[in-house]
Amino acid sequence: MSRCVCFLLLFLLLPVGAFAQELPSWNDGQSKQAIVEFVKKVTTEGNADYVAPEDRIAVFDNDGTLWTEQPFYFQLGFILDRVKALAPEHPEWKEKEPFKSILSGDLKGMAKSGERGIVELAMETHAGMTTDEFREIVVDWFATAKHPKTGKPYNEMTFLPMRELLDYLRANGFKTFIVSGGGVEFMRPITEKAYGIPPEQVVGSTITTQYALVGDTPVLNRLPKIDFVDDGPGKPVGINKFIGRRPIFAAGNSDGDYEMLRWVMAGKGPHFAMIVHHTDADREYAYDRKSDFGKLDKALDEATTRNWLLVDMKADWKKIYAFDQ
Repeated sequence: MSRCVCFLLLFLLLPVGAFAQELPSWNDGQSKQAIVEFVKKVTTEGNADYVAPEDRIAVFDNDGTLWTEQPFYFQLGFILDRVKALAPEHPEWKEKEPFKSILSGDLKGMAKSGERGIVELAMETHAGMTTDEFREIVVDWFATAKHPKTGKPYNEMTFLPMRELLDYLRANGFKTFIVSGGGVEFMRPITEKAYGIPPEQVVGSTITTQYALVGDTPVLNRLPKIDFVDDGPGKPVGINKFIGRRPIFAAGNSDGDYEMLRWVMAGKGPHFAMIVHHTDADREYAYDRKSDFGKLDKALDEATTRNWLLVDMKADWKKIYAFDQ
């Protein structure tokens, strides 16, 4: 048998993830080592901590964990642009908050409207249309909208090390899900291209939808009513409701992920939780306890005592984005 044939047979007999490069955009250190050791531990047959493939469930927050969330959540950027686009149809918005502040470029004024104002904005810009119409609006927005700091399309502002982590987990038999406070129908049109995560593996916040007929054509109408908020304590509820298995791996970046991380770590058998800590003001942003978006306070205090991996973006990542030099 020739040497080439022997090598080919050897290659075919090796596990799927054997030739997958282990997190090339991560610096060698404790964070990378902890991830790799956990994955090898739960995927090595005969190991006491071996986990069957069907139970290798990994969940990831989106905003601030898989892509940038500063200077504001991307979905808020979508809302701002939608308000401006719809303003000609609503002359009353010129004198009505929080629309008045948005149209005048006063984001601090908009913020003063609080949760009530944000909900009103979401209902005006996300409801009153079919699910197909909303999807088309979202796809068109992602095709043209640019991030205010980098000038790059929003869907290119994904973290390369985290995309590598998703690939690495999948190469080792994990099934990866997004579990985010963001609107599920805002994320689903782009998650497969951005992360390799199909729409059916995205859990997020929802508004009420209703079946209807337009002529003889069935549609789903988006109604101006909150259905489910997938944030904070809603995240473990959403995982249980829509995934049906307790994950063994979870990643987040803020106090909005606190309950999800705690619930995952409370499961039987091996489990892993990590927090992406934004520490790089030059390549991305540096923020935690006092941030309006992605506040990390309670979870930061408890990360060490709860044995959650705290990933330091500045120290642990060679690159932030794929377009970085």
